[in-house]
Amino acid sequence: MMNAGFTEILASIMAALLVWAAIVDLRTRTIPDWVSIAAVVMAPMFWWSSGVAFYPDAVERICGAFLVFVVFFGMFSAGGMGGGDVKLGTAFALWFAPLATLQFFVVTSLAGGIVSVGAWIYHHKFRRLEGKTEVPYGVAIAFGGLWLLAQRFLNQFAGMSLGN
Repeated sequence: MMNAGFTEILASIMAALLVWAAIVDLRTRTIPDWVSIAAVVMAPMFWWSSGVAFYPDAVERICGAFLVFVVFFGMFSAGGMGGGDVKLGTAFALWFAPLATLQFFVVTSLAGGIVSVGAWIYHHKFRRLEGKTEVPYGVAIAFGGLWLLAQRFLNQFAGMSLGN
């Protein structure tokens, strides 16, 4: 790791951005573009401070993020999530190696199922509204992202599994 302190600062900022995105998404059902832009801008700094080589490691991260984009865009096209969710998930996927990105995707998907059921219950049972339920999927993305970031502290082998 090139600069462990700077790496942890970046990870902490990313964690704060994820929490902010979840809160805003819960309140407004939107995720501000600046959150995703900040995550994209910070990703190369995170790579550098973690000692990630451009080739093949950073290229793998870019490819992994592209795959997340393709899957999330498909969900967006089907009406299953919003554009801000696609941007945030893709931006966060830039941060980690393919295996960790896969873990992020799985945890986010599981959390998304729980958030979707909760949103449906709140929308139809508590508020007794009709029509399509808007799901704050940014909450699930934040959960998956925070889970992955926490692995750096909770799992003694996280440095190996996260590729940094």
